[in-house]
Amino acid sequence: MLYNREYLEELEDRALAPYAVRSRDSRGRVYPDHEPAYRTAFQRDRDRIIHSTAFRRLEYKTQVFVISEGDYYRTRLTHTLEVAQIGRTIARALGVNEDLTEAICLSHDLGHPAFGHSGEQTLHALMQDRGGFDHNRHSLRIVERLEERYPGWPGLNLTWEVREGMVKHETEYDVSDARGYEPDLACSLEGQIANVADELAYTAHDLDDGLRSGLLNPRELPAVPIWNELAEQLEIDPCADLDKIDRHRLVRSLIGWGVTDVVQCTSQRLAAERIDSVQKLRERAEPVIGFSEAAAPKHGALKLFLYQALYRHWRVMRMASKAQRVLQALFEAYTQEPGQLPDSVQDRLDGSTDPLERIVCDYIAGMTDRFALDDYARLFDPTVRV
Repeated sequence: MLYNREYLEELEDRALAPYAVRSRDSRGRVYPDHEPAYRTAFQRDRDRIIHSTAFRRLEYKTQVFVISEGDYYRTRLTHTLEVAQIGRTIARALGVNEDLTEAICLSHDLGHPAFGHSGEQTLHALMQDRGGFDHNRHSLRIVERLEERYPGWPGLNLTWEVREGMVKHETEYDVSDARGYEPDLACSLEGQIANVADELAYTAHDLDDGLRSGLLNPRELPAVPIWNELAEQLEIDPCADLDKIDRHRLVRSLIGWGVTDVVQCTSQRLAAERIDSVQKLRERAEPVIGFSEAAAPKHGALKLFLYQALYRHWRVMRMASKAQRVLQALFEAYTQEPGQLPDSVQDRLDGSTDPLERIVCDYIAGMTDRFALDDYARLFDPTVRV
């Protein structure tokens, strides 16, 4: 028996919860496009994202530590894969569409520039009078316009549901701008899962990288309630220096604790509110997914600790200042003398209605950490070949 697309859609219909999005019910794509024989629409979207240039570039874009700090810390790519793994687990437990969840998770950071949030803030300041820069909207810009892979249309021609999940992505550090995608309605549960999976991934794994780098001191962590609870369960001294195995045990337990609480709490809300359709879920004023009342302040305390002790650490702040100077210098050099831009960008200047500053911003946002640093050297170091 062949498991063709029609049969896969039938399996979805039988297996998924009533509030899950079915592939066969997708609102479709902007440009007419045949659907493949052995993949659903959302499976195809996932594959198109993985094969995109923007996805590959995430390998050398900062999560917390700039690539020059070492090649064993997490990057935007490894973070994205971790988000997708957590997202699939939650989606499976709640009975919603894993393929749609995975596609949204894999695409959520496509528009992030080099050097993490520092890079985003720098580009936003430089573009303040020209529409600003937001990595969620830029992710959408990439999949709708900037990727060049097909002869019949720009971008990746993804389904409406994946694009909606991208623009409605929202966490502590990401505020969504869902213009054009029903901003008054909640996102699908699959999109909401991507949001919480992102938060679970970056809190646990930034903590892991912070401890591994030595920027975080384990003796400071007993001030974080969930750290004490998990250390006690695992019979680990919360104040002791951690070896590699105990650190991994604690990080795994932190993710497991978060996933379990989110799944149980969300399942209870869905049942209590009798949410039995996608439309009823969308009409809910607030996202249905989230932590319980007992767990939310514990997770919040961990995020506050990371902000104060890691993201504001003097070494991280130095990296952020370096990044700001590099991107600002690149932007000014290219906008003041566009003739220095490579041929591919020059071609866009000749045929685009976008202003010069937006095209330069697109070019810089696509750079990896390594490319941005090399480009800076080529422009400003007279000893480096251009």
